[in-house]
Amino acid sequence: MKKHIVCFGDSNTHGYSAYTDGRFDENERWTCLLGRKLGEDYLVLEEGLSGRTTCYDDPIHEGLSGLSYIYPCLMSHEPVDLLVIMLGTNDTKERFGSSAACIALGLKRLVAKAIATTDCWRDHKPNILIVTPKNIDKEYEETAVGATMGRGCAEKSQGLAAEYAKIAQLMGCHYFDANTVVKENNPIDYMHLTPEGHEALASALAELIPALF
Repeated sequence: MKKHIVCFGDSNTHGYSAYTDGRFDENERWTCLLGRKLGEDYLVLEEGLSGRTTCYDDPIHEGLSGLSYIYPCLMSHEPVDLLVIMLGTNDTKERFGSSAACIALGLKRLVAKAIATTDCWRDHKPNILIVTPKNIDKEYEETAVGATMGRGCAEKSQGLAAEYAKIAQLMGCHYFDANTVVKENNPIDYMHLTPEGHEALASALAELIPALF
């Protein structure tokens, strides 16, 4: 049986393209590229939703709390061999009033609920990879998304890597920082991946993941 990998994230996992205000296709999204690079022994399942947070209910848009959706998500894909979580970018929005440390605590809640969803895991063995998303660039403030994201998002996102590494160690998860391989965001909103970023992330995870089982 193939190893089932659930990729749980936000718009950068869904594959949002700032160039078209649409979605990158199956030849461009990091999730699809990852599946291709890993080969036929793996099934990569895309669970990306634009605007998703770790645990916050958005007062403007419904259904965006990862905490509320992680149970049905995992159970619908059981048996799960690996859960990849890449969230936190949306948690930096000014309307949530959350620091990098608090966002990491939200991630901890999400991870704890995923671990507790015991029936989804193959052989009841939780296996989670936490990925720190690419930092938001300061220039986002001067783009169209700046008005709704609010101020301070870039600074908070830059603090996530250190906080997420602590959570990964505390919760017994694997850890990877996308900033080590994704060098730039697109020059339109400065917070979504470029095609090159998708390729770089997929390549790095394809090298890492086989050793996690």
